[in-house]
Amino acid sequence: VYNDEEEWFRSIFANSKKEEAIQNLYEFFVERMGGPTLYSERKGDPALIGRHRPFPVTHQAAERWLHHMEKALESTPYIDADSKLKMMKFFRHTAFFLVAGDELKNQNQRVP
Repeated sequence: VYNDEEEWFRSIFANSKKEEAIQNLYEFFVERMGGPTLYSERKGDPALIGRHRPFPVTHQAAERWLHHMEKALESTPYIDADSKLKMMKFFRHTAFFLVAGDELKNQNQRVP
């Protein structure tokens, strides 16, 4: 995502450190997929919508992020096809859960 060809997408990540983002994503996914609670132990409750509140999590951004996740899985030969499919379903669910949270945030900001 940090080297994406689209400036609008790179700008979403401009204020975050790549190394920290990698660690957060790794620990979150390990935990969500049944591994040790690395993320929660270090950062507390994932609270995904709240943690992503400052960012524009649009449908377009979700699709772009999913593109990168799919490419990452494709480049990882030691994950079997069934696991990759299940992971992509989880990533899609999570991405659009955040899109819904962003839409609710925007609706609440318009309420007088």
